Amino acid sequence: MSDHAAEASVIAAELTWTGHRFETGVRVRVRDGRIDAVGDLPDPPTLSLPGRALLPGFVNAHSHAFQRGLRGLGERFPEDAGSFWTWREAMYGLVERATPELVEAVSREAFEEMLDAGITTVGEFHYLHHATPVGRDWSLDAAVRRAAAAAGIRLVLIEVAYLHGGIDQPLAGGQTRFDGGSVAEVVGRLDALAADLDPAREHLAASAHSVRAVTPEELAELHAAVRDRGLPLHLHLEEQPAEIEACRARYGVDPVALVCDTIDVDASVIAVHATHTRPEDFRRWAAGGGGVCLCPLTEANLGDGLADGPAMMAAGIEPCLGTDSNARISMLEEMRWMELGQRLRSGRRGVFRDAEGTVAPRLLRAATQRGAAALGIPAGAIRPGMLADLITVDLTHPSIADVPAAERDAAIVFGAGDEVIRATAVGGRWRPRREHRNRTGDAAAVRVAPMTGRP
Repeated sequence: MSDHAAEASVIAAELTWTGHRFETGVRVRVRDGRIDAVGDLPDPPTLSLPGRALLPGFVNAHSHAFQRGLRGLGERFPEDAGSFWTWREAMYGLVERATPELVEAVSREAFEEMLDAGITTVGEFHYLHHATPVGRDWSLDAAVRRAAAAAGIRLVLIEVAYLHGGIDQPLAGGQTRFDGGSVAEVVGRLDALAADLDPAREHLAASAHSVRAVTPEELAELHAAVRDRGLPLHLHLEEQPAEIEACRARYGVDPVALVCDTIDVDASVIAVHATHTRPEDFRRWAAGGGGVCLCPLTEANLGDGLADGPAMMAAGIEPCLGTDSNARISMLEEMRWMELGQRLRSGRRGVFRDAEGTVAPRLLRAATQRGAAALGIPAGAIRPGMLADLITVDLTHPSIADVPAAERDAAIVFGAGDEVIRATAVGGRWRPRREHRNRTGDAAAVRVAPMTGRP
């Protein structure tokens, strides 16, 4: 990793994303890991970037890094019986093989790949806590933290309460590695982690895994503790019809309604997936400001389905985005499939359009500002006071080089691959895109090209 935090305090790119459009003549001053000033600054640039666009780093609001170890697996269907639930059995097989060394190596590779894709912050929805099925050692929390530190990505560790194996069912098999013990024990873990975080690069959030994994009473207890600590609370909700049917059979309502009946949903509460949520429940969720995180590539890979985009829009919900199972890590693809999936579903184009009739700004906001808001961190925008988490895009790349300046955002979102992303900065520390890698044993030995020229 190359450190420009000291010498590259004033950045002058050819184009700078200001939240709604690319603009010229914008300089960005970085000091102590944060953006200090933005605009037509008198300061001479110390990092001049002709042929580059400067954007806020992408924020991955929902990841299970260890699941990158499943890539390419679970993709054979000899009996035409593939489903989310059969995939989950393959995932449990990986869980049962997990060691701290394996989890750290796989997670580091996922985090390195995220940086190559322009992701500067990852919300790690972390429920694989224990190295053995007996006892609760929480050693895999440390493995994920080490992986993030080694990669250099900003980590929001979303510590997950996973207390039951299903509604009215005990934990079994690989699920014992997830065991949070009790709400009190999970809250104790949150407090211990909070006291040990690296404030420059680590942050904390909390989760109830799902209505399968916590009871309403446990959810209420957890939410009260999390709210007192000023942390976001994330939940998997309504990803699969079977989850909804089980919740309805036990509690008489769908999962989103159950959560709304149990806690005061506000902007700090994030529903992950909401694939099968009804319009009336989206309206109720949005009434208090509740957020939604979509993971289009994983939702496609697992056959979850497509969330109701028009219903979200009508309710006033602007979703954020996550890479979830990490079968493919590309925030550009997550952005485009947030919209393209809706086009396939509805036969309409521009489902996520804004008041000006454009789509790309809203998709970019989903990948930046909305993700940062969901994780409770000051990032995702090039504004004074924000964390200096930035990316550069190569405007000379053939996929976008001949596009008019006013349409560059749409060209990047809908037409570019991750190869246009040239470098990422986390807290002002620049890292170039990896050129190639070798593997030695179980861990990746990554060769990073030296930071020469410009990011």
